[in-house]
Amino acid sequence: MSDEAISDSIETTITTTELDVDETGRRLAAWLGARLGDGAAPEITNLRRPEGSGMSSISVLFDLAWTEGGERQERAMVARLAPEAAALPVFPGYDLQAQFDAMRAVREHTAAPVPRVRWIETSPEALGTPFLVMDQVAGAVPVDNPPYVFGGWLSEMSADEQAAVQETSVRMLAAVHTITDPVAVLPGLAPSASGGSLREHFARERDYYEWTRRDDALSIPCLERSFAWLEENWPEQPSPDVLCWGDARIGNIMFDGTEAVAVLDWESAAIAPREVDLGWFIFFHAQFQMIADFFEMPGLPHLFRRDDVVAAYERLTGTTVRDLDWHLLYAALRHGIVMSQITRRRIHFGEIEAPTDLDEYVMHHPMINALLAGTYSWES
Repeated sequence: MSDEAISDSIETTITTTELDVDETGRRLAAWLGARLGDGAAPEITNLRRPEGSGMSSISVLFDLAWTEGGERQERAMVARLAPEAAALPVFPGYDLQAQFDAMRAVREHTAAPVPRVRWIETSPEALGTPFLVMDQVAGAVPVDNPPYVFGGWLSEMSADEQAAVQETSVRMLAAVHTITDPVAVLPGLAPSASGGSLREHFARERDYYEWTRRDDALSIPCLERSFAWLEENWPEQPSPDVLCWGDARIGNIMFDGTEAVAVLDWESAAIAPREVDLGWFIFFHAQFQMIADFFEMPGLPHLFRRDDVVAAYERLTGTTVRDLDWHLLYAALRHGIVMSQITRRRIHFGEIEAPTDLDEYVMHHPMINALLAGTYSWES
């Protein structure tokens, strides 16, 4: 892959519908007034959008004061808005109710620190799109753009502190997976009776891939080959179902020092084998390190290595990880579909020209091809 192509990929700007922040604040205050009832007198201040908001949803930060039980309450809040169709979304749907329910369930049933979700509006009437409101949490997050392996607070930590961040991160994943009867906790996520949860999860990814192709019918060779390999090498006995986070990675954990203060981003929560999350968790750091290696930057190659993560996870959960090679390629495929749609959006908004090599729609296609060939090393 060319220097220019990777530079373009890591500097992606996620174009989205322009949001009138002041108008959003006025409409949100009116909605809260009706929602909280007489005497609440909600007052919104310090309304703003965080930098980089808008790929999987649009976030608006604000401070809220309101009266409840005769006392004035003050909280820092976040409103997460589903993107409008005109923004050419990355994903075909945004089930905010499912996200809301998953966040509440994990907060109530596990040790993972999920922000408190307070209110949800599934109608577009109030703000033009559905949204939810949750408590804002203060902390530091390893950033995606540019990838945290390029530098920043995690790189500046001591080796012992970095090891503690790794342990904390795996512990958060293990905590989410303590919901081992997820259908009882979140019946709305229950898979259909036939085929099992992994087969249904895989079918949804295939549907997502076909959705990305709805306008141009392009077949991305590395993704097509991945689907075929995964079908041919289907796990004989997948692990039992747990609640999967769906976007399990260090970039969705907020830290205070080396401790986690928030586990974020639940758009992809699902009932599936635990390795769906574990594969994604390991893959995501590896593909960031791949970018650092390409630019001859040090990165963080000693962190989140496959064997270290598996050992920590098995120690924390008392389980044995199964079929990880399959799940690592599945993670690379899933992210490849996302990246192909992001590339299509960038072409649509005039940020880049369409690649002539269709595999270039996927930034990490060299990694996918190496995984398919059996030549990728997780320890290099």
